[in-house]
Amino acid sequence: MSGLELLAPEHRGLFIGGSWRAAEGRAEFAVLDPADGSVITQVADASPSDAADALDAAAAAQGDWARTAPRVRGEILRTAFELIDARADDFAELMSLEMGKPIAEAKGEVTYGNEFFRWFSEEAVRIHGRWMQNPAGGTRLLTVRKPVGPCFFVTPWNFPLAMGTRKIGPAIAAGCTMVVKPADQTPLTMLALAAVLEEAGLPAGVLNVVPTTRAAEVSKGLQADARLRKISFTGSTPVGRLPVKQSADNLQRMSMELGGNAPFLVFEDADLDAAVEGAMVAKMRNMGEACTAANRFLVHESVADDFAARLAGRMGGLRVGRGQDSGTEVGPLIDEKAVASVGRLVDDAVRDGAKVLTGGGAPDGPGFFFTPTVLLGVLPDSEINAQEIFGPVAPITTFATEEEAVRRANATEYGLASYVFTTDLARTVRLAESLEYGMVGVNTGLISNPAAPFGGMKSSGFGREGGFEGIEEYLETTYVALPADY
Repeated sequence: MSGLELLAPEHRGLFIGGSWRAAEGRAEFAVLDPADGSVITQVADASPSDAADALDAAAAAQGDWARTAPRVRGEILRTAFELIDARADDFAELMSLEMGKPIAEAKGEVTYGNEFFRWFSEEAVRIHGRWMQNPAGGTRLLTVRKPVGPCFFVTPWNFPLAMGTRKIGPAIAAGCTMVVKPADQTPLTMLALAAVLEEAGLPAGVLNVVPTTRAAEVSKGLQADARLRKISFTGSTPVGRLPVKQSADNLQRMSMELGGNAPFLVFEDADLDAAVEGAMVAKMRNMGEACTAANRFLVHESVADDFAARLAGRMGGLRVGRGQDSGTEVGPLIDEKAVASVGRLVDDAVRDGAKVLTGGGAPDGPGFFFTPTVLLGVLPDSEINAQEIFGPVAPITTFATEEEAVRRANATEYGLASYVFTTDLARTVRLAESLEYGMVGVNTGLISNPAAPFGGMKSSGFGREGGFEGIEEYLETTYVALPADY
């Protein structure tokens, strides 16, 4: 079994109430290979009516699932973890095929994403309330934690497995049922994940998966239903604002992981070898198509030329190609629109005076590729410093003082991830306190960890995924007042 063979023909349909079925009217849409634009396969295209059926199934299963023993819920997650681990290569090939990332990187995502199932399998049995005496006397205080109820998850195309497992894992552990809408560019990995959870013994209706090209209609219909109690959305900030507005009528709980504009700060005392290595990880993970990707390189003026030359040497030597090809280090972007967007930002920066040290444009087709690019002398107010690039481009702007670096780093509506390279401990503490970001990586380009809380502030969203905090998003608290003689 490998790649597309993970998906039996029936697993390319909708997964509702424990059954695989066709969409209304047998509607389907094509999933494309971004390496050449060819059609990989067709999958079912859910209608709002199909999505309503999925919510019906989730609501019907909620009561029994909430009453299921935490140990049972945890063991299902653990079984799924072991099944995915045994099929890691197959998941990696499928992910690379539909999303484009190199096989080695896809394997890394399988390992990372699967860890959410292991982590939350262990957290399922650690949900607890408290019992205490009223400080004023006379009564006892009891708190009980309960699952929030049926959830709706919207996952993005850039991390097809991990963005699913870090929502599905805590929901299962907490006792919540769910409807999942994967991105229409990359639904195959989520369908394969649903098949694994079915095999692991997840009861019918707990997980329902509805791929669709009618995302706005599906979301609007589900959020209009008062039975839906929780939404977790990962995607762009402009798109994410819509479900937040739609949540108001039924006061649904929201977790929003939105856009980023991560600053990568390199100070004059930084270890430049470590900084370049960190930059390669923070910038080139997923071809730069990550909300945590280093977006703005703010480098002290005394080391900027040296840092830029080293980074350009590394990025210019990367091998671009089809994700499944041996030796490929940089795969294609997700689609033609993405290539055009990255190209426009680079062209604007160059017109403003930036110097291209390597790359600078898209190679000839086929496929949706963009050459790894380093720009030096980018103006602070250049559009490339204001927009999320979502591509393999590193724009470098210089600064003179720590205060200037912090001011520029915070001069954005976003606040998800940030990176700092310095050997000064006091400075590290100051920056951790002054940077307006949910995550700060110090002398490392890799900050994502299933055991840590992932999330941002400002227009990057709210709520946390992963860590001890991750399961809290799926729990309500009931306070019970008891007489003193209990």
